[in-house]
Order: sequence, then C-alpha cells, then structure tokens
Amino acid sequence: MRVPAAAVLAAVLAVALAVALALAGCAGGPRPAPAPAVAAPVPARALGARAAGLALRLLGTPYQNGGTSREGVDCSGLVVYVYRELGVRVPRTAAEQRSWAERLPRESLEPGDLVFFTTPEDHVGIYVGDGEFVHAPGAGRGVERTRLDTPYFILGFAGGGRVHVEAAPR
Repeated sequence: MRVPAAAVLAAVLAVALAVALALAGCAGGPRPAPAPAVAAPVPARALGARAAGLALRLLGTPYQNGGTSREGVDCSGLVVYVYRELGVRVPRTAAEQRSWAERLPRESLEPGDLVFFTTPEDHVGIYVGDGEFVHAPGAGRGVERTRLDTPYFILGFAGGGRVHVEAAPR
C-alpha cells in the first residue's frame, strides 16, 4: 500500500515540531522577553535602501498612465508599486505623496527618498544615491535613471520626501 505524499509530509512536520518543542523545554536559564505584539518600525535607512534597489530593478518598465504594476507604471505608480512590494502603503498621486512624506532638502536625500518636481505638472521619482533618481518620465519612455543635476530637473525640483512606515496611510 502506498502512503500519500501529503500524509508523509504531515507526519514529518509533526515529528519535527515535537522535537523542537522538547528541546525548547530543555533550555536552561532565563527566557527572553516575548516579542512585542506590534512589529517595530523598519528604520528609514534600511527601508530606503530596499526601495532604491527595487526601483533600479524596474528600469525599462513601460510607462502606463495610472499603472502600478510591473506591466506599466506612471511616476507616482512607480512609488506605489515599490513601497507596496515592501509592505508600505503610500498615497496614489504625486501631489498626495508630496503632502504626505516628511519634507527634506536636497542635501539630506538618502536612497529610497522621494524627489518631487513641478515640470510643470507634479512629478515624483525615487532617489537611488549619487545624485541620481529613478522615475517614469512619460508616454513612449520606460522607467529610467536620471541625474538630479539635469537642467530640466534642477529648475523643476520641488523638494524631497522621506517615507516612514509608522506614518503610512490606512
């Protein structure tokens, strides 16, 4: 008689759990305090570095007005997609993101921070370090990396913004 694979897997997991519980009971000394019920906020620097890395992996993604997925993004949709992948909800439009994020001067930018422009419409990108940011520039162009010191963006720079997990909208 052949035993189904699911039954074998369930038995193996049950034995492993029993052994782990038995060994845990043998551990001597004081036990550490239980973890808090609410997860601690992710440090901004760690979150930002992950966001910058993810934004760079999206280079070449097609522009799609209103898009928030790997199939296509607009500028604010790129921000929504990147931070959603990291478990953080951000507002949908560039103007809402600019109002919501903690404001920063250009000198304080770190990877993962948002960079805002009025070009003349609201525009947003994700700063990746070394004076560069990733953004979805518009129809007919994919997501690209651009320098902040490009004359067009120098003139239109409206400030930076930092995303904080604890401040994410519900």
